[in-house]
Amino acid sequence: MNCHECGARLPADARFCPQCGRPVSGERHPRRVVVTGLGAVTPLGLTAEETWQRVRAGQSGIQRISRFDPADLPVQIAGEVRGFVFGDWVDPKTARQMAIFSQYAVHAAGMALQDAGLDQGGFDPARAAVVVGTGAGGMATIIEAQDAATRRGLMRVSPHFMTTFPHNMPAYHIAQAFRFLGPSLTVSTACATGAQAIGEAVIAIRRGQADLALAGGTEYAVFPLFLASFAVQRAASPDNACPERASRPFDATRNGFVVSEGAGMLVLESLEHAQARGARIYAEVLGYASSNDGYHPIAPEPEGEGAARAIRAALADAGVTPDQVDYINAHAASTPLGDKAETLAIKRALGEHAERIPVSAPKSMLGHLMGAAGAVETIVTILALRDQILPPTINYEHPDPDCDLDYVPNVARPASIRIALKNSFGLGGQNACLVIRRWEQGV
Repeated sequence: MNCHECGARLPADARFCPQCGRPVSGERHPRRVVVTGLGAVTPLGLTAEETWQRVRAGQSGIQRISRFDPADLPVQIAGEVRGFVFGDWVDPKTARQMAIFSQYAVHAAGMALQDAGLDQGGFDPARAAVVVGTGAGGMATIIEAQDAATRRGLMRVSPHFMTTFPHNMPAYHIAQAFRFLGPSLTVSTACATGAQAIGEAVIAIRRGQADLALAGGTEYAVFPLFLASFAVQRAASPDNACPERASRPFDATRNGFVVSEGAGMLVLESLEHAQARGARIYAEVLGYASSNDGYHPIAPEPEGEGAARAIRAALADAGVTPDQVDYINAHAASTPLGDKAETLAIKRALGEHAERIPVSAPKSMLGHLMGAAGAVETIVTILALRDQILPPTINYEHPDPDCDLDYVPNVARPASIRIALKNSFGLGGQNACLVIRRWEQGV
């Protein structure tokens, strides 16, 4: 089949012409899904834009822990959210009854709605979906309640306890605060959660189950038990002396990730819905896929085949060929096995084109936001497409022969980027991949 616009030969599953970029008639996904709003709470900033500006400047949000005294732990650094003040999204009484991971999510969702111009309504609540994910959920709340019950007695537990810690509470609070009364889904696939939540929201809009969605991930992770669990596994970096250099993805001296926290939320809409209200559009989500390694609860499949399956399937879902990919926003947690496996996965999925595609790792600056990582890093990817800037991988000083791609070392780089991949991989072999295209009017 040939493109009706320029006559170029089209791949069998193409959605866009690789020559001129025009849509192929008879699209595989009749409802296109676009991004119209962004909100974030991260160690680098309390908005999506502030976070992005510090990422492109190559700044680190990793510091010594201030929330509690970490002296008894071998890992004493983290990416804490600092200076967070919950906005006026709900009444004060409800706010007091919310766990912090829910507060992060609602705050980021409110900012995303403002950014999209939807904070005053203007949509059918019954056609508005919520898809939110978290890894640890309210684990910290459970620990605090148990400690309090030990001191004061079990029957002194708060009557609100059961509505603070469950993983689905951020989705509920978002639905209640903003009147999103359509489909609701909670995703919990470890570190793949944020990206997978976005992908599942895309599916709901494509299927016609919703016209718009708030989607993303949230995590409150900097508390003693969580840090200790990764320290015992030797999965977290113990480089306490120089926190800002501890997260160094793809570097030969990498020795573990840095626990971080926060939230990232996106407003997704069908293209028709966005255009009907004259919305500003950031990007289009072309494709999504997930897979499982089925290999180990912690370690990735060493040859990267599970992750490669997700990448290949996402490209097929998007109708995009490897040579059309301009940028990869990597999962790249700064673990010895994980970064190597991801490099292999990229090579397996993209073949010879992998050597020509820049790959960068926001976790070198943000740390690992766990269930929120994929959502916040998707926001970084979208703003990189908007500004035509490749965000850097900082702390890259010692090349690793097992990690031999272009990792955009240390300094952001201007580039012409139109289509990007976002990888997110997690404990339990969970893999998710999104394909995102910069928005171009008329395409």
